[in-house]
Amino acid sequence: MSLIRWGIVGCGNVCEVKSGPALQKADGSQLVAVMRRDGERAADFAQRHDVPRWYDDADALICDEGVDAVYIATPPSTHLELTRKVAAAGKPVYVEKPIACTADEAQQMTAVCAEAGVPLFVAYYRRRLPVFMQVEQWLQEGAIGDIRFVNIRLFGSPSQADLSGAGAGWRVEPQIAGKGGYFHDLGCHQLDVLDYLLGPIHEACGQAVNQAGLYNCDDALTAAWQHASGAVGSGLWVFTAYKDSRTEEIEIVGSEGRICCSAFDLARPLRLERELKPVEEVTIAPPDHVQQPLIQSIVDDLRGLGSCPSTGESALRTARVMDSILRVT
Repeated sequence: MSLIRWGIVGCGNVCEVKSGPALQKADGSQLVAVMRRDGERAADFAQRHDVPRWYDDADALICDEGVDAVYIATPPSTHLELTRKVAAAGKPVYVEKPIACTADEAQQMTAVCAEAGVPLFVAYYRRRLPVFMQVEQWLQEGAIGDIRFVNIRLFGSPSQADLSGAGAGWRVEPQIAGKGGYFHDLGCHQLDVLDYLLGPIHEACGQAVNQAGLYNCDDALTAAWQHASGAVGSGLWVFTAYKDSRTEEIEIVGSEGRICCSAFDLARPLRLERELKPVEEVTIAPPDHVQQPLIQSIVDDLRGLGSCPSTGESALRTARVMDSILRVT
């Protein structure tokens, strides 16, 4: 096809800047329909983003003959059911991260799409952000030698909504977001980009506890893993530390240096340290719409002009790692 016509199921906040405009601006791509259960909000989104059609029923959008591919931008608990419907309609699926609440659900999603003969893509958009492609280039050039280990740190204080117990949102509802809560929402990005940069993780374990009791999800997690390449990894995620404790970093250490970067502060300079060489810092501005580079790769894939690096299979690997850390059986 020369043009991929998209429909969005769940045009909420993530679609306002990160993805919705990107579906309009990518070459060979057009956003033609959106859906939200609240019809007034769906109509408002459509009007503001110049989208010709809106729905308050997901089935109606999925069956729209003018929609070629569907972007599922709803909470994780709905991903499996909606993927089944889109695949049954014979349309490619692009689903928000994490792919699902558990690896079992993710496995079912990949199987459903494979059986229907439709591709499944997942919104792990860091795989195509320029900042991480620079990290990838350094690693491919051997800038820090052989990779020895990687460390993830992410911790901070609870929000006022968390403390009050009111309005914390679906991200800390385990039946909607997954057992890990904020870890499911944030840690998945970090683990997935490491899968991309360092290769698959073939063994992982962890400890996950609810220390503060502010919600029903785990709020403190530690993990250890090994990549198929032999590099080892460790991670720490704590979401109820002291005020102003916010820390977030990915550190990749090799035999001849290290790379430090942020998964979420995309404007933070990359840092390359090497033996007997000056420290190098590189700042790469993120795109206006952070999903656009990945969406462009999806559109190119569907048009036969390239390939997308974030698929159901790669996202399934990340889901399995997260299940191992959370001890989900």
